[in-house]
Amino acid sequence: MRANPVARVRRRTLLGSALAAPLLAGGGCGSDDDALTFFFQARPEEARVRLKIIDEFRKSHPGIRIRTIVSGPDPLQQMLTYCAGGKCPDVLMAWELLYSGLAERGVLLDLNTLLDRDPRYAAELKADSYPELYDTFAYAGGQYALPEQWSGVFLYYNRTLFEEAGITPPARWRDAWTFDEFLAAATALTRRDSSGRTRWGFADAWVPYFSAACFGMNNGAEWFSPSVNPTRTNLGDPRFAEGFQFYADLAVRHRVAPKAADTLSVSAPDLFRRGRAAMALGGHWLYSEFAGHDDLAIDVTVLPVGPHGGPGAITDVGSTGLAIAADSPRVEQAWEFVKFATGPVGQAIIAASGLFVPVLKSAMSSPGFAAAHREVRNLEVFTDGPASSRPLPVTPAWGKVSALLERGSNRVLRGAATAASLDGRFASDVDALLETP
Repeated sequence: MRANPVARVRRRTLLGSALAAPLLAGGGCGSDDDALTFFFQARPEEARVRLKIIDEFRKSHPGIRIRTIVSGPDPLQQMLTYCAGGKCPDVLMAWELLYSGLAERGVLLDLNTLLDRDPRYAAELKADSYPELYDTFAYAGGQYALPEQWSGVFLYYNRTLFEEAGITPPARWRDAWTFDEFLAAATALTRRDSSGRTRWGFADAWVPYFSAACFGMNNGAEWFSPSVNPTRTNLGDPRFAEGFQFYADLAVRHRVAPKAADTLSVSAPDLFRRGRAAMALGGHWLYSEFAGHDDLAIDVTVLPVGPHGGPGAITDVGSTGLAIAADSPRVEQAWEFVKFATGPVGQAIIAASGLFVPVLKSAMSSPGFAAAHREVRNLEVFTDGPASSRPLPVTPAWGKVSALLERGSNRVLRGAATAASLDGRFASDVDALLETP
């Protein structure tokens, strides 16, 4: 992650930010100095969902005005700039890979100070939450955000192509397919015509070295230990290296997936939309791009599990949360809004939007969520996804760590090195960065 860590992790939120600004300005959000400020990143259609939550909040809290601030392409730097200048937004979107750096700098309020005042609410929230998501935003003894949406990563597949090949992929995380079964399916679905045009069995619409890490994690080893505030990487664990290498070999050895150079002219999502890839790895942010096309029948399935993993498959947390600025003069109003947006009403709006997956069990089982995903037969991939999630490393050192990881990992993904080569000095260099954020 260089100039834009969030962009590389969640491509769904990028280019629409500038376009969303006029929409938000027209949404009736005042510019009053006493208005509650809410900083977030979103595509235009996602921004409209957040505006709907704000509108519903106003109905029950008419005395609290909200002014929205839409992020540019580098939200972390933007937040730091605002806060360094004494203009930190009251409510901030938090990303699992970035929030710990803000918490370490004292930018974010420990929400336990508010939760402890209302033990009944705190207990109800925990009972309706997924620990895997809630605990992702717990750092160094504090709770620095409440989750507001889940995305994860999984596999979209072209139902027509799978049916023609006679392949039925698993419908639930606990019934995962093996690496061998996944490779056999990808091989059967890969086609090359006489002109050299390829229909790929698999394409990656996420960040390749993150995806490779998920394959490593699905072979029985965590990427970092512990996942939150880690002290070491597990790149040298043979199980992790085997899973990472399996992912790399899909393109460089088995040729069932395009190499990075092959997707420069046509992106992985475009390959899938055009029927030139039978599977695409990505998160829920791609659902709105793939759904609703008469010529593309889609469904979703889970990641495969290696010989040392399982029995069920796991995915990335891929969650954003809502945090409150530590120096906000409007903490009480901010807390009311955070509770609303992450609570039953806000999550019901999230669930019915079709753009997000909610983070409360009650909203996940709502008719609105199922109605917004009519095209998906394997709905349990979404509804059971949060409970099958594991966080990517949560560390204030992530900026430096990710830059080093990307350089080393890309050599493996190009076929210039093996995953086993990331052990030894390279892993030690990563560990050293963890000690000096």
